[in-house]
Amino acid sequence: MSSKAYFDEVAGDWSNMRKAFFSDAIRDKAFAVARLEAGKTAADIGAGTGFISRGLVAAGMNVIAVDQSAAMLAELKKQLRPSSAVDCRQGTAELLPIADEQVDYAFANMYIHHVEKPSGALKEMARILRPGGRLVVTDLDQHEFEFLRREQHDRWMGFKREDVTAWLEAAGLVNVNVENAGGNCCATSCEASAQAAVSIFVASGEKSC
Repeated sequence: MSSKAYFDEVAGDWSNMRKAFFSDAIRDKAFAVARLEAGKTAADIGAGTGFISRGLVAAGMNVIAVDQSAAMLAELKKQLRPSSAVDCRQGTAELLPIADEQVDYAFANMYIHHVEKPSGALKEMARILRPGGRLVVTDLDQHEFEFLRREQHDRWMGFKREDVTAWLEAAGLVNVNVENAGGNCCATSCEASAQAAVSIFVASGEKSC
């Protein structure tokens, strides 16, 4: 099963599933690293049902939410107020439906371990940033829990932080930093025979002015 097919299948349950995986503290850390300014524009890449998008709206941001799954975007829309400033767009990691230099912030939460080429996805996210804009990624440290690949269709079993640093720098970003996000992603296999607790990093960088 592809990651798109998996997320289409679980879209209706994803908001509850997400709560079991990681806490709201991860979003808070990402926003603190980004140094949000109300009234600016942010892209939520791999938006799912809107964990990041809803927080951005509450912080007074204009939001473009991108996901490859139409079912996920439909669930996101259900959870938003009609007046929310969220522009939902279906698109892929390799070709985001956003023009060059259109956003002040780009966020990717638990996204890049689902894409074929993470380095390319980060370069594509850097493309849409305005000069001085910030990219913030929260994802899994490298791990050995094979059932996450088998059951949740992860393409990557987390990442080495030095690799993420190199990818962000190769995307042309400066002031790159990768640090602990302050929490774990927790999951139990469908057979309840294995449990995972994987540390989460927050990575950030700025587009040169």
